[in-house]
Amino acid sequence: MTAPAISFEFFPPRNLEASFRLWDTVQALAPLAPRFVSVTYGAGGTTRDLTRDAVATIHKHSGLNVAAHLTCVDATRDETLGIANGFADAGVTDIVALRGDPPKDAAGFVPHADGFASSVDLIEALSATGRFNIRVGAYPEKHPEAADSRADIDWLKRKLDAGATEALTQFFFEADTFLRFRDACQKAGIDAPITPGILPIENWKGASKFARACGTHVPDWMEDAFEKAERDDRSDLLATAICTELCSDLIEEGVDALHFYTLNRPELTRDVCHALGVTPKVSLENVA
Repeated sequence: MTAPAISFEFFPPRNLEASFRLWDTVQALAPLAPRFVSVTYGAGGTTRDLTRDAVATIHKHSGLNVAAHLTCVDATRDETLGIANGFADAGVTDIVALRGDPPKDAAGFVPHADGFASSVDLIEALSATGRFNIRVGAYPEKHPEAADSRADIDWLKRKLDAGATEALTQFFFEADTFLRFRDACQKAGIDAPITPGILPIENWKGASKFARACGTHVPDWMEDAFEKAERDDRSDLLATAICTELCSDLIEEGVDALHFYTLNRPELTRDVCHALGVTPKVSLENVA
């Protein structure tokens, strides 16, 4: 089995302790030579400044290729493009362009009066600058706000036609979920790379709750397996085995790149990567 190309997602820290955890995560995973790492935006744009600071720090001190998340939420077009151009001026030209989640107390997404109405509008504007490599989100299971799965594929095609070059999927728990989605995208004429998003399960209760909120199917067999594993204090072992098997099944079906949602906890992600044959290639030196 050929080792896949890998990438990692981090989220920006909100306090000093979280800052140390983020940097420990970067140091633990950087030797695996990811093709890029991404830094998320909080719901409602709540971590905008934190994201910018985390992107700048990782870019400056790690030597990794950093992709900054950018959303349409609660900002004018000028403000959003100003943030993007600030990234580019600092040498960060990879963007993960998303509509973004509304603030937690909002009923749904409402565009800013002077902002971008959708992710497609944002992608078109970013593409027009000629400064960015743009990635977007994709949903192998129906997005909670989509009419049906076909609507998700149509929307993905619009985003790619607007100037994006790659899609990163929402996480899922069974390989067939992604493979069916990939086949449907190919039938729709989508030929851009679609990279599966992988969630190593650090905490089953939290992961399953989050999955249901995202519209991700939670298999009954996983519920049963983690219930038994928690009783026997072997949840990490089970999580590593399940995630490794999922990735191996995808690789056997021709998937050559994986995007890991690390939750700023590197151990399971690193163990899975090692099991897949992704071994350390570089080391971080002279970091601040």
